[in-house]
Amino acid sequence: MIHRTIAAFVVVLFAGVAGLTGQSTPPTSSPGGDWPQWQGPDRTNLSKETGLLSQWAASGPSRVWSVASLGAGYGSVAVAGDRIFVQGANGSRQSVVYVLSRADGKGLWSKAIGGSANNDQGPGPRGTPTVDGDRVYVLTENGDLACLKVQDGTAVWQRNILRDFRGRNINWLISESPLVDGNHVIVSPGGRGAGMVALDKMTGATVWQAADLNDEAGYASPIVADVQGVRTVMTLTASAGVGVRRSDGKLMWRYTQVANQTANIATPVYYDSKVFYTSAYDTGAALLGLTAKNGLIAAKELYFTRNMQNHHGGVVLVDGYLYGFNNVILTCMEFTTGKVLWRDRSVGKGSLTYADGHLYIQGEDNMIGLAVATPKGYQEKGRFRIEDEGLPSWAHPVVSGGKLYVRNQRTLTAYDVRGK
Repeated sequence: MIHRTIAAFVVVLFAGVAGLTGQSTPPTSSPGGDWPQWQGPDRTNLSKETGLLSQWAASGPSRVWSVASLGAGYGSVAVAGDRIFVQGANGSRQSVVYVLSRADGKGLWSKAIGGSANNDQGPGPRGTPTVDGDRVYVLTENGDLACLKVQDGTAVWQRNILRDFRGRNINWLISESPLVDGNHVIVSPGGRGAGMVALDKMTGATVWQAADLNDEAGYASPIVADVQGVRTVMTLTASAGVGVRRSDGKLMWRYTQVANQTANIATPVYYDSKVFYTSAYDTGAALLGLTAKNGLIAAKELYFTRNMQNHHGGVVLVDGYLYGFNNVILTCMEFTTGKVLWRDRSVGKGSLTYADGHLYIQGEDNMIGLAVATPKGYQEKGRFRIEDEGLPSWAHPVVSGGKLYVRNQRTLTAYDVRGK
């Protein structure tokens, strides 16, 4: 692949079939529609909410509240109980997790996890916190991984995954959102023999390292799924689409054709013993068929296509169809065959999520859109513009509890998208 000297990174990316397990009871009651981690409860990026607006007014949905004090960063939000969790860099060059009231956006507590970092795409954290019962897990752009109490931010444990596993920070900084599965928290330090590691979620102690995986970290976040009885963690590293056995970190497959040499960002999509990987920079996408036997999984390429070169916005699978940006063009593609159904420029290259039959799209040039998720053609149902914060609008939108949350650098705004 051709190396590009100018590239955009982005916050970590998405979609899976299984997610958090073994959670304890949250400390507060939920207003409904929790979104407790990157890409939602099961990392599929599919909301189960219904009764939402099917058409927006010309000015967009009503604004409920807005805060402009998050500091720099590209991370999305986690929503659990009566709280919102989001990361940002403050004026003291610290990487901070902020906890806000879901009702009005007012700050409840914040905690600096470590020093912030900067590059040509701006300073601040890129990841999304992961809420698991009464704890929240936060990974910063510099590799500081912390387990905190949801109630008040009290530290349970903390370690630096780059230092501890001899990893090297990547060009546009660590962008992964931690995966919690059972008793493990799983991250990708990228050190030799530590392309992926599992830690005890209660103590931070190392459970296993993926000894056969030496890849440097990509910018993607992992997913986890049961593949014909073998629980497997999947991600996109700097060099390959990979699968690792969850019980002990054994490498199951490593597929290099879908990876570029610049920035691999999109979280894989898993469904029906198949996994889909995609990246941009003149690369493409592939669907792998997975077969388990005697505790091992074999991966076979079902197709490779250049019709889905997704840069940073990820793809979502709805009723057998993938939706995502092929470079700057929103594209609908059949999951099992790679056949393109339609293409449209929509609101411009961006990221998206799904709820109640619709795609919620956040264009990197500050335009938010609503479109019907259908293979029959692009059908837009509204758009509105958000304020330009001077850097690309790369944080992924979230729909939770009848609200659309849009983060753009220091500003987070909640919109009412519940129908009457």
